[in-house]
Amino acid sequence: MTKDISKANAVVTTAETLSVVPYFAELDPATLETIAKAAMRRDYEPGQAIFWDGEPCAGLCVVQEGWLKVIKLSADGREQVLRVVGAGETFGEMGVFAGGPNPATAVALEPATVWIIQRDAMLRLLERRPGIARHILQNIAEHVLHLVTMVEDLSLRTVEARLARHLLARATEGTLHRRRWATQAEMAARLGTVLEVLNRALHDLAAEGLIEVERHQIRIVDREGLETKAMLNE
Repeated sequence: MTKDISKANAVVTTAETLSVVPYFAELDPATLETIAKAAMRRDYEPGQAIFWDGEPCAGLCVVQEGWLKVIKLSADGREQVLRVVGAGETFGEMGVFAGGPNPATAVALEPATVWIIQRDAMLRLLERRPGIARHILQNIAEHVLHLVTMVEDLSLRTVEARLARHLLARATEGTLHRRRWATQAEMAARLGTVLEVLNRALHDLAAEGLIEVERHQIRIVDREGLETKAMLNE
């Protein structure tokens, strides 16, 4: 009896977690519980891989707590961060709906809890509730636009311009507060460069009076000047 109650409580907790995801927000409680029963909880430590590039796709991943990064690795181990994912967000859609292996690697940046909804369960849900496809297509389209912008940045903009755009997009009230894992090495991987080049770009922007760099934050001093810097091409 106790075991059954615990299992039921786990399903309710999973359903509550999934209900905040746009894909599932409009589902009735019974359907949401069905999806919750097909979800597997996984806990990860910092640096632990959720899945590897090229592995068979296990399913759609929903982050309950923590932060993760989705990356591509070169043969020599250099990484390019494709996106950073937090609580309430999903990842792994490409592998689920394209029907192929995982196109990238996902790694925990801090202790994280992830629910993995089996691919077959997601496909059955789409058959029963085709309206969900609209949310899925919108989400995938946003990811594609993000990747297009990333290609544009890497191909056409200087590291300083990429850094300026990164700071402007993510600063809150003129300050980018960095989490413990958001080291300069992680920032370099997001911007498609190496640590030495990023450090030089930070130093140059600070020397020009555009930003102030502190241990856990970067403050924008001259927003207009930084916006001008963000528009510079190679």
